[in-house]
Amino acid sequence: MDLREHLRITGGALHRWIVAQTYDALIVGSLWYIGLSIIHVPWAPLWAVLGAVLQFVPNIGPVLALIGPILSGAISGGGMRLIYVLILYAVIVVVDGLALQPLLQKRANRVPIWASLVTPIVLGILIPFWGVLIAAPLLAVVYAYKAHVAPGRS
Repeated sequence: MDLREHLRITGGALHRWIVAQTYDALIVGSLWYIGLSIIHVPWAPLWAVLGAVLQFVPNIGPVLALIGPILSGAISGGGMRLIYVLILYAVIVVVDGLALQPLLQKRANRVPIWASLVTPIVLGILIPFWGVLIAAPLLAVVYAYKAHVAPGRS
């Protein structure tokens, strides 16, 4: 296999990964908008767009996306609205991490759901920050090579 073939396989896998990540960001942004609108948090469209954009920042992005809605909800509706925003955040994080991300990566790159769940944990233990950061694109490339080497068994 020559360099062009390696670049084609790797580039294709990373392209499919970023497309799946974009779909994930759009869905998470939509969930933020719907939830914040139901809770009546001011500037819900702004927080939803910010939540979608920050989905591209691993680990800390979703936490940063929470700051605006928490402040806005606490100022406009007091303690109960703040609690509702925290519940909404928990639901979005769980749905995204345990269902949405693994399903999108399975569909885009044929990465098994178990690998999408286990690999970030293992790499996060072995290489704390960088392991979690590179886990998803690394899985996409590994499974692209696996599909290329054994096309009938992927």
